[in-house]
Amino acid sequence: MILRFSHGLAILSFIACTHSSQPSAPEPVSAPLRELRWGQLNFLHTTDIHGWIAGHLQETVKDVLYIAHINQEGNGLYDGSTPKGKYLFDIFAEQHIDVVTIGNHELYKKQSAQNELLHTVPDSRGHYIASNLDVLDPASGERVPLAPRFKKFTTKAQGIRILAFGFLYDFAGNANNSFVEAVERTVQQKWFIEAIHDREVDLFLVAGHVPLYSPEYDAIFKAIREVQWDTPIQFFAGHLHIRDYRKYDSLAFGIESGRYMETVGFMSITGLRSGGKPTTKDSVAGGTTRATPKFSRRYIDNNLYSYHQHTGLNSSTFPTQHGLNVSAQIAQARKALDLDHTFGCAPQNYWTFRAPFGHESSIFTLLQTKIIPSMIEDPKRKNIPSLVFVNCGGIRFDIFKGPFTKDNTYAVSPFTTGFRYIKDVPLSIAKKLKAILNQEVPALFNEFNDLAARIPASEASFLAQNSKPSFRTPADQIPLSSNDNDKEHLTPGYTTHDDAGTDGDDTIHSPITLYDIPNIFETRLNFPTSFSSSSSSSSPSSSSSSSKQIEEPATVDIIYIDFIEWYMLLALKFLGTDYEQ
Repeated sequence: MILRFSHGLAILSFIACTHSSQPSAPEPVSAPLRELRWGQLNFLHTTDIHGWIAGHLQETVKDVLYIAHINQEGNGLYDGSTPKGKYLFDIFAEQHIDVVTIGNHELYKKQSAQNELLHTVPDSRGHYIASNLDVLDPASGERVPLAPRFKKFTTKAQGIRILAFGFLYDFAGNANNSFVEAVERTVQQKWFIEAIHDREVDLFLVAGHVPLYSPEYDAIFKAIREVQWDTPIQFFAGHLHIRDYRKYDSLAFGIESGRYMETVGFMSITGLRSGGKPTTKDSVAGGTTRATPKFSRRYIDNNLYSYHQHTGLNSSTFPTQHGLNVSAQIAQARKALDLDHTFGCAPQNYWTFRAPFGHESSIFTLLQTKIIPSMIEDPKRKNIPSLVFVNCGGIRFDIFKGPFTKDNTYAVSPFTTGFRYIKDVPLSIAKKLKAILNQEVPALFNEFNDLAARIPASEASFLAQNSKPSFRTPADQIPLSSNDNDKEHLTPGYTTHDDAGTDGDDTIHSPITLYDIPNIFETRLNFPTSFSSSSSSSSPSSSSSSSKQIEEPATVDIIYIDFIEWYMLLALKFLGTDYEQ
């Protein structure tokens, strides 16, 4: 999204502030801050919000533009209503938005894609961009662009001419009423080539649900640079759920701004042409001039304390009436959906990345040892030995010690996938599947590297599994809040390392440790237990014969989340079987 500054404050004010936040939101914690480096043109950017517009309720005269990518699925405000998005669409429509792009989660289900066409696009009032996405119009049955392919506009304060695109990465998991055109093919199309040849442009803006370090953004950068070598480009990225910053060349930079409304990315540019008139001059051959801009970035922790400090306002002057009204609208929606209903209490924290898999504090260990064995049962296959495979990417967030609410169920896992099974698979084959799915077989690494990317994968797992050295490692990405505190005077949180160094986070935190997780984990059900012989002899030979033995079944049922079926069948085919969908 792109917002004017006054409205930007209204939008942000309902996220996590004392009087314009949700009733159960915690008080913000003070911390040392780095100042924002304001420039000629300034951006606020959010991505991968996943419906977290109510905030994290259990955790503690320039031009300013606000960029965001949708991804509404993943929170009770969206997933908890019937139909989905019933309340969130109206809340979204309240915002003054200038540029909107889609995320992958709006395309998994037919209804979600249709909702974008019928609700979000018109509610965006001409500011939604879909450069490589078509959908089927339910009224006509025809394939149509979801939204305009690009948008050209001029900033009001300084007359900076911006040409904006909105891309989705080469997503292949969409329902059959949407069509994602590969980015490399899109940049070869006539409309795109004509658009980037426009010389009446001061800045190219590429917003997308696309990682900064990706073939898709490389293709867009190359295509623009082949035509316009001297026009600045600003990329806004998403999908990996991380804070990151990339330098493409001296005139092109990109930012990715985290996940779940934990982060508001701030970008500033100084030295842009304004209506074709350079603000700084640099002599080149032939006596012409070109823009020599300077780029700067910050990752703002999404809380009231940061907003007060960066705006110079306080609890009385920061909220706007519009922001208060939207806060009330969110609170009413949460009440109508009963999202604060408590099912029980978690006895401890269960972490996605802050505990190693196998540790009692890992949410995946909890699933493997407690939850999956208690929920998987088919009366027709009762007592049949089974191997259950679950993708870790289906778990989106931590469980915190204390009340576990209806809203938490959607935050932890909003997906509606089910289980499928293949019966009577030889155990000799079945027990090799975990290694293949977790990319431990070099011959299939690339095929299952795609598994880590295309499944709605957890960000640390994606980064750890990705073979490209340009991607950040999990240790570089620190989510907000933790129980650890390495430095007594600092709160734990994001400590980001990117192309510009280590000073990008607005709040100075102490680091915390993250751990890699597998693509999938395996749970064994109904396997025969070990047994001992009944011999009473104490001789060495008798002792040896009475040692414990494991009796393994010849065949097992394979049970798996249906979302990973394609990968499961590929792994089985590699092992010499001919199972089909």
